[in-house]
Amino acid sequence: MIVVKLGGEVIRGGALTAVAAEIAALARQERVLVVHGGGPQTSALQKTLGQTPNIVGGRRVTDAATLDAIKMAVAGQANVDLCAALTGAGQRPVGLHGASSAVIRAKQRPPRVYSGAGPEPVDLGHVGDVEGFDVGLLELLAGGGYLPVLACIGADAAGHVFNINADIVATRVAAALSASDLMALMDVPGVLRDRDDPGSRLPRLTIDEARGLIHDGVVAGGMIPKLEESFVALEAGVPRVHLLNGDLARAAASPGSVGTLLVRC
Repeated sequence: MIVVKLGGEVIRGGALTAVAAEIAALARQERVLVVHGGGPQTSALQKTLGQTPNIVGGRRVTDAATLDAIKMAVAGQANVDLCAALTGAGQRPVGLHGASSAVIRAKQRPPRVYSGAGPEPVDLGHVGDVEGFDVGLLELLAGGGYLPVLACIGADAAGHVFNINADIVATRVAAALSASDLMALMDVPGVLRDRDDPGSRLPRLTIDEARGLIHDGVVAGGMIPKLEESFVALEAGVPRVHLLNGDLARAAASPGSVGTLLVRC
């Protein structure tokens, strides 16, 4: 099993058809599960609805109205658009969200201190932490020739719904399914030694080497949380994590040939 994570910007952009074709090519070789977000779609819908997105420390505060927008934008628009593109690429996608047979079990996150959000604990509202998955359902679908497409929304046993970061869902489900690879699509060709030079791609990093790059300031900004979530997957037993901007089948066949391959040690 290979888990592919897509950000909402990929689904929203003009590259969706090409990305769907790449996922389809990979799925003809291996069983694949897709996890996606929908941040841009949610923010656009909020503005249309007269809401102001409230982002604290890079995280969306999710009140009741925001949660409704997330349901419509992530489990609705983004999931449908992605499934439609995968269908057009010859696959049999099945769109799912956390409340679908509680396929993503979650609990509400308590207030906590976040980097960049000041010294006081922040209550993010209807934001959840992953507790588990309906692995049987996901394996049933994948084993039957379907391609599960998970929107990053969770639910608890009482039916309460929670917004969850897509990177977190992807790393946790990759570990739960004992995936051979987690592939996270980004808008850059991998981890770069020089952020202004795409040719400075680092083809392979261990956890210790990546942490050293963060400590030395070589890696900064949004790449830090992507690496930190990658560490979670590796430490949970996922053998390989790929950070890349395309060519999924080549990455699977020849790890490190494109993007940045992350390994435990």
